[in-house]
Formats: sequence, C-alpha cells, structure tokens
Amino acid sequence: MKGKKYMKKQVYNPYLPLDEYIPDGEPHIFGDRVYLYGSHDFEGGRTFCMGDYTVYSAPVGDLSDWRCDGVIYSAKQDPEYCEELQYMYAPDVVQGNDGRYYLYYCLSGDFGVGGYCGAIKVAVCDTPAGKYEYLGYVRYPDGTPMKKYVCFDPCAFNDNGTIRIYYGTQYMNESNDILANDEKKLAEVMKRFGKTAEEILSTEDNVNGACMVVLEDDMLTVKEDAKHIIPYDVDFGGHEFFEASSMRKVGDKYYFVYSSQKNHELCYCTSSYPDKDFVYGGTIVSNGDVGVNGIDDNHRMNMTGTTHGSIIEINGQWYVFYHRLTHKSDYSRQACAEKIYIADDGSINQVEITSCGLNDGVLKAEGRYSAVIACHITNGNMPHGSNRIFDFSFPNVNHRDNERFIAEISGETLVRFRYFSGNPHRIGISYRGAGKGTVKINNQSVEILPSEKWTDISVTASEKGSKFEVALFFCIDGNIELKEIFFE
Repeated sequence: MKGKKYMKKQVYNPYLPLDEYIPDGEPHIFGDRVYLYGSHDFEGGRTFCMGDYTVYSAPVGDLSDWRCDGVIYSAKQDPEYCEELQYMYAPDVVQGNDGRYYLYYCLSGDFGVGGYCGAIKVAVCDTPAGKYEYLGYVRYPDGTPMKKYVCFDPCAFNDNGTIRIYYGTQYMNESNDILANDEKKLAEVMKRFGKTAEEILSTEDNVNGACMVVLEDDMLTVKEDAKHIIPYDVDFGGHEFFEASSMRKVGDKYYFVYSSQKNHELCYCTSSYPDKDFVYGGTIVSNGDVGVNGIDDNHRMNMTGTTHGSIIEINGQWYVFYHRLTHKSDYSRQACAEKIYIADDGSINQVEITSCGLNDGVLKAEGRYSAVIACHITNGNMPHGSNRIFDFSFPNVNHRDNERFIAEISGETLVRFRYFSGNPHRIGISYRGAGKGTVKINNQSVEILPSEKWTDISVTASEKGSKFEVALFFCIDGNIELKEIFFE
C-alpha cells in the first residue's frame, strides 16, 4: 500500500493512503471482503475523475487493513473514449444473477461537460476486483441506447433477482416558468442535458429527478422502462434530490441515499417499495458538519463541495461512506466513513464527522499523526466549492512532493481532531512557515515563531481519558503549514 502510515492497526479519516483520492464511494461486501468502488481523482487534479477505476478492499473483520487491488477498468476501453469524453464518473458494481460482476458508469469531459448526455455504460468481470471488459450500454430491446431522463451517477442494485439501475440529476433549481422565459438559459440546459425543450419543460415527465430502470438478466436490456421514483418537484424542505443515487435495503424497507441540493450532505428517504412512495428521512452526514449541533451553512466547519456515497452494514455495525475536499477544489476528493445507527423506527440521526471513522473505537493518544486527518479545518468563513478551484487563501489539506499537510493557516484558524483516548504527558504539533503568533492546544497557549524547517512545539496535556478531542486555535500573522500532531 503506497503512502505513509502513521499508526499500525488503526484506521482514520481518510482511511485510504494519504496520497489516494477515491471519491463517490459505493461500498459492497462480496465474499469476506468489503470493496470500495468509486471515481478516481488526482492529487491536485484540475478536473473531476482524471484517473482510471482503482479498487481498494478490506477484510470484513479488519477495516484497518485496506489494500489496493489495482486498476480494474480504463476509460480507454470504452469505444466512445475521445478527447471530449475521457473521464469516467461515479460507478457502481453489482453481482448479476449469473454470478458475474457488472460495472455501471458514465463517460464525461472536463468539468462535467458531456456527462449528462450519454447512455449508461456496462463492463463485466468474473471477480469483484479483476480486469473488467467493456460489455455495452443500457439499451432498449431494439438496440437503441436508453437515454430517458438524464443518465448520470448510476447505482446498480440486485433486488432479490430483479436488476434495478437508479440514476438521475436535478441539475437546476429554476422553475420551468423561469426557463421558459429565458431562451439563453434554456438553450444552455438543453445542450448540457442533450434534451429537447419539451422534455426539459415538461410538468408531467420532466427530465430532472431520481429515476430507476429495470434490466433483463443480460444486465443491458431494458425490461421495464425508466420512471421517476420521486416526483421531480417534490418538497423535502431544502433537502431535495440533486445527484448520487444509491439504494440499500434494510429489512423490508428501501433506503434511497442521495446528495441533496445543498451539495455537501448525504440524505435518505425510505419506502416499502423500490420505485415509489419515498418519504424523506433526514441528513446522514455533511462534509462540513452543517446541521450538527446547530452549525449552519454560514459556519461550515470545512470547505464543502460535492459528496457521494452510501450506507453499509459490516459485522453488525452500520457505516456511511462519503468524501471530503482537499486542495481548495472539488477535484481532489478523499474517501471517509463514519459509524451510523439505525433506530428501531428506521430513522438515522445525522452523525458528526470525525478523525477516527472506521476505527474500532477512538484513536490512541500515542505517537504521531498526520495533520491531514483533522475533521474540522476552518477560519470561520469557509467557502462552498462545487466544480471549481479557489484562488484565494484559506486553510486546506494540500501537498508538496511527498509531504501532506494543512496549508495556508493564517489569522484565526481552528483545526480539530476527534477523538482520542489515553493519558499523554504532552500534546504537540509540527509546523513550518514564515508566519508568527500563537496556537492554543486545547486552551494552552504556546508561541509560534517563523521557521523554514518543520518545528515541534508542545504543551502539557490537559485533556486525558477515554474520549477527548484535540483542538488547535491558531492566531497567526502571515502563513504557516501544519504537518503533524503528536503525543508524548
């Protein structure tokens, strides 16, 4: 496994190597392993999904032991691969009724251009993480591509032998009346979706929204035509569907997990049916902790942007898999996860984001940890960055050569790590930079002086016990970078 590991037999967020970027994660258990299928961003990438599909997996009994199973599929294997369509977006894998594994995905270009117009593609393999081969595209019995609604972010679900593909997007918030009266905006949406004005402006069968199509056992041919599973104009109180369809079944209930119009949160709704009557349940996780303990969009605890993921039960514990943003952009996203709990009534309360994630309990307050496992990084005015790279300064996870750190710490900045246990004598940090000022390490202040090299400073540990956080409050004139926190 590439990338530096700071502690053995523990796992933290992000749970893959620190130089790996697998967003849009769909976790599945096949045999005795958990497989993560997702997009593949580049570290410091300039657009979404620049890499080929790479799979990581872990034993169901040890979620700290992730291994790289390698590249399973390349965009160049798709017959439509070209300069305009060279990136593969959020995929999913399902085991067919024949025992083989089927990969569903969509091609796109830079910044999502072209990603809403094509068909859903399919590749196949005899093993979960082997070399997939191009099979075809989702199509009608006459061979024409199925492009009903907007074929985007496909989720593959084997519902006790019935193959269902969930997909779709709710690209714009504008009402049909606004679009109908704005020819320029309507033309832009028509081009982006590859749809007619009639399809876009339809009030009965609009192209927007969460959709589902049923396939034959060949995993390609439409058996039941696509339909909306949720009315495209439904009111979920500001948490309406945007993208990132994912379906799970818990007992006799269907859980539809999706990214909402807020763009930074995974929400869910439930139904007794796979294709109708879904009732909004709530938010599961936000990559800015918006919604936790009264935190609102104006006080997000990280830079926020796209998120995509799902829920899964592993050894009796439920988890939500999601991703976070780095490099001041939406193009370098890292896989994270948190424990969740499904109540007896089927509800899921929103969970806070942590540094410990998949770990079996909190992290040990021993040794050194990379600073990039911080769960909160904020200067009190963090931006929302969907489909862009920011050019102004704010604290962010970044890298230079083989080093990973939190960059552009300036002014008043909070960096928080949750959670640890133990009885350390001292807690410290490793930093460098031309800035100077102070840092409070759990409310104990220590001076920061300019340093060209990584420099350790520490305070007597005031926080101890079975569960505590490490909160760093910086007040810096200029800029510094934070490499590690440590315990002695």
